[in-house]
Amino acid sequence: MTALNTQQIQELIPHRPPFLWIDEVLDVTDVHIVARKFVSPDWDGFRGHYPHEPILPGVILCEASMQAGAILVARRGLTDPTAALPEGNVPVAARLNHVKFKQMVRPNVLLEIEADVTDRMGQTFFLSAKVRVGEKLVATMDFACTSAPRP
Repeated sequence: MTALNTQQIQELIPHRPPFLWIDEVLDVTDVHIVARKFVSPDWDGFRGHYPHEPILPGVILCEASMQAGAILVARRGLTDPTAALPEGNVPVAARLNHVKFKQMVRPNVLLEIEADVTDRMGQTFFLSAKVRVGEKLVATMDFACTSAPRP
């Protein structure tokens, strides 16, 4: 079991607040990651996205899942030389499929994001993700991460 804090996460992916959607990684292996994000009621996006009934946009659930996948892919290169990203490259989203939103997500909750590598073709990793709030499944999706030069 490997846990990562915010500093370690930022060493692996280029995302930074206010668009870093992973607070901590509870566990990560070469094929699986479990991460968390607290949905703060102070997030500025709630001012405009259903301001009297704030709902976290579904695209943010997708982004959090893809960031978790990017962390998994970037870290995997540290333990498996055949999976290492080319020097100076970072993982980026390449595809998003089969997205299902099952529950609305309100402020003041803790998201738990799980992603698994389902396949690999060269520097492209195919993943499947589930997002939960407590025991409730709120979203599922399949996506791909590939390698691109660091911006």
